[in-house]
Amino acid sequence: MFNSVLIANRGEIACRIIRSARALGMRTIAVYSEADKSALHVDMASDAFLLGPAPAIESYLNIDAVLRAVEESGADCVHPGYGFLSENKVFAERLAAAGVAFVGPTIEAIHKMGDKIESKKIARAAGVPTVPGAIDAIDDIAEAKRIAREIGYPVMLKASAGGGGKGMRVVAEESQFEDSLRACRNEAKGAFNDERVFIEKFIVRPRHIEIQVLADSHGTVLHLGERECSIQRRHQKVIEECPSPFVTPDMRERMGAAAVALAREVGYVSAGTVEFVVDAQRNFYFLEMNTRLQVEHPVTEMVTGVDIVEQMFRVAAGEKLSFGQDDVTWRGSAIEARLYAEDPTRGFLPATGRLVRYREPTSGVFGTSKSVRIDAGAAEGDEITRYYDPMISKLIATGATRDDAIKSMRRALDEFEVRGVATNLEFLSAIMAHPRFQAADLDTGFIAQEFGDRFLPMTGSYPDVGVLVAVAATMSRILAARRTGLQPRLRDGTLVGTQSHPPIYDDGWVVVLNNAHHAVRVAVAEDGFEVRTAQRAYLVRTDWTPSQSLFQARIDGAEVAVQCERSGDTITLRHAGFRAVARVLTPRAADMLSRMPEKTNARALKLLVSPMPGLVKSIAVAVGAEVRLGDPLVAVEAMKMENQLTAEADGTVKAILVKAGQSVEVGQTLIEFA
Repeated sequence: MFNSVLIANRGEIACRIIRSARALGMRTIAVYSEADKSALHVDMASDAFLLGPAPAIESYLNIDAVLRAVEESGADCVHPGYGFLSENKVFAERLAAAGVAFVGPTIEAIHKMGDKIESKKIARAAGVPTVPGAIDAIDDIAEAKRIAREIGYPVMLKASAGGGGKGMRVVAEESQFEDSLRACRNEAKGAFNDERVFIEKFIVRPRHIEIQVLADSHGTVLHLGERECSIQRRHQKVIEECPSPFVTPDMRERMGAAAVALAREVGYVSAGTVEFVVDAQRNFYFLEMNTRLQVEHPVTEMVTGVDIVEQMFRVAAGEKLSFGQDDVTWRGSAIEARLYAEDPTRGFLPATGRLVRYREPTSGVFGTSKSVRIDAGAAEGDEITRYYDPMISKLIATGATRDDAIKSMRRALDEFEVRGVATNLEFLSAIMAHPRFQAADLDTGFIAQEFGDRFLPMTGSYPDVGVLVAVAATMSRILAARRTGLQPRLRDGTLVGTQSHPPIYDDGWVVVLNNAHHAVRVAVAEDGFEVRTAQRAYLVRTDWTPSQSLFQARIDGAEVAVQCERSGDTITLRHAGFRAVARVLTPRAADMLSRMPEKTNARALKLLVSPMPGLVKSIAVAVGAEVRLGDPLVAVEAMKMENQLTAEADGTVKAILVKAGQSVEVGQTLIEFA
């Protein structure tokens, strides 16, 4: 085994690799940019080397800088993780020339499978089914349109290089073709410095299912089963699970055999993933092969018991795999959710800022830690910058069945506390609670179909609003006791609500929850609080104190964890993907509140401001143009993605205050409306 490893990456995957390397007794070496000097992966490693300035092109993508760190550190091998240089054959070649092992596949495999066009040709030669379409890059628009008409709309435009959902567009009709091709080429050029794009048939209601392969240099090639990755947004995976609820044992065997055949065709060594698109009839077609570790590898690890990162190290060191295909088994179910720094209420735009609070759900009173693994790349106090991918951490929940794994995930999401940066936590909870997800009725259009372009947690449905009413009323009762220092006791000191003294309800209150009024009465009982609404009574047992931002309780025996933020007399509650703003008032105060007119921010509707720091890529309107709600206005590139800002109301463009190619900051005004 190697003595030391340099991890040519950052964030959660660098931390993940460090854990397996430590277990194998290796010295771990981190690299970092100026923006990451206090990052978690730097703290975890044995040593760390500065690469350069914050932009990835000057640090994590700077091959010369990484190689200098390798030489100075004396590392025996380099693990690239995913992204950055993980599939860069030039980097692998230069490591080989320096006599340093690359923990990954051969240079030839990276070269052959790193190009989607070439990999599709190889797949066909190996007898693996491929999606109908043109196999070469688009040079002539007229010819491309002819091919699209021939295979039939909708079609998919895909960048030949790279991955991660970048440089991909679905084109529904010919009128959208040229604009989609331009955007696809621009994104591919910016992300991979390769603007080649090819065209293939878009499978209606497709599922994205991939096979994990593992191969050594002694001729053993096997697969670890499938992962379902159909829950995506803009071709970026959000939720992954193993095994797939759609795949039958026979289908797993056939898909696994196809993936192994492709790996053998290219002489593959190390861990890799063969991705397929699957139609409703369970026909599967090759999409691409990722010659690296995948973000979603933990779900396979949890179900098979195989540490994939450890096996990558062993294979790179020349060892033979210690198990064969017949030894691979699948036990239980695992689901992964990616926690992103993004604002779902604003079209999932990337968010930046400091993690002023970051508490993982591993210390919950309900034993969440027994069934949840957290792969984190940040810690409380860290800064989320605009320079890199916005993923903060990954939650992996397990269970004996898929339903059990979903329950574990829902509990973990409810208990995960993140403050200071907008995240998709509520959105992930809403997915887990969605009937279609729970029924495994999935396809890659799920998010667009069920949630649209943005997610508004206050407009969702909640199965029993009375639970949140009871939580707000209980919190108010505890706060009142804290303020007065009084407890509800009789003259002899006996607590009100014991068996010998029935609970005495206080005067009636009104919980105003998202502007809906709920009359309640609260009593302190021997075993908790009794909250009586017009519909029913709730028994709330909790040890919550006003200093805590997570309200954990048993309500009528059911475990409940509710995020809570207090501001004056207002409490914001977050639970199961639903957000509610609550106030507990006297009946008269509630009546007065209902008569107050709602405030509107007319000034805000007159401006388009940038929700993130980034680079203006294009402007879709001109001064004097009439725009409608939802019309595209400005495209801003941030965190390696092009984000389209749209009109939030009808209006007329009065002034455009920026130009294409200009850098902008958070809150900077881009367009003013008349």
